Amino acid sequence: MGDKLSGKVAAITGAASGIGLECSRIILSEGARVVLVDRDEEALNAACTELGPQAIPLRIDLTDPTSVSRMMPQILERTGQLDIFHANAGSYIGGEILKGDPDAWDRMLNLNINAAFRSIHAVLPHMVERKTGDIIVTSSIAGLVPVVWEPIYTASKHAVQAFVHTVRRQVAPHGLRVGAVAPGPVVTALIKDWPKEKLDSELAAGGLMQPVEVAEAVLFMLTRPRNVTIRDLVILPQSNDL
Repeated sequence: MGDKLSGKVAAITGAASGIGLECSRIILSEGARVVLVDRDEEALNAACTELGPQAIPLRIDLTDPTSVSRMMPQILERTGQLDIFHANAGSYIGGEILKGDPDAWDRMLNLNINAAFRSIHAVLPHMVERKTGDIIVTSSIAGLVPVVWEPIYTASKHAVQAFVHTVRRQVAPHGLRVGAVAPGPVVTALIKDWPKEKLDSELAAGGLMQPVEVAEAVLFMLTRPRNVTIRDLVILPQSNDL
């Protein structure tokens, strides 16, 4: 238990599982209060029960603009401030473009792009008014290096990268930091459709990371001196050749 983030309040989307849950856990361990934002109410409540009283559940459907509009008022009602916002929620679709489902693409793009942008827009006025804040977005190595097997997902993360770096320059004069954590493959629900033999093979070969490894990178980003911004933090498993 540390105190690097003592007195801070963080909100993390997609926080009921995977990377979001591990980021919540590590930020809580450094003394912050954390609002866990997710649409899965049952998983959200279970996570907060496990994490303790400084973990605050907030059910929000990020694909519903009306629900997102209620997010920031509810965060402030429960905590009084927001110092850290981690736009982490996202989904994944890979595969051949010829065999793809454009309706499924739309759902993924809406969550990975529109919902992320909208939720960040919702928290900016408060942070700009306070002249301080950190915004981190969970991107992907696919946002920096096009991955041939996942063209739509890769496109969504390239959009995220463009947004992160333009917004970063816009809000820097207000004392805000904006950065992207860009992991390679991580063992989360996003790869639940992988065949078991492929998953086992990648794990054995060291081709996958655990969510806690991403969380440790996020903590590093958040705990740099205020005059330092980690613009992109790429994390790859040792066997990855990108």
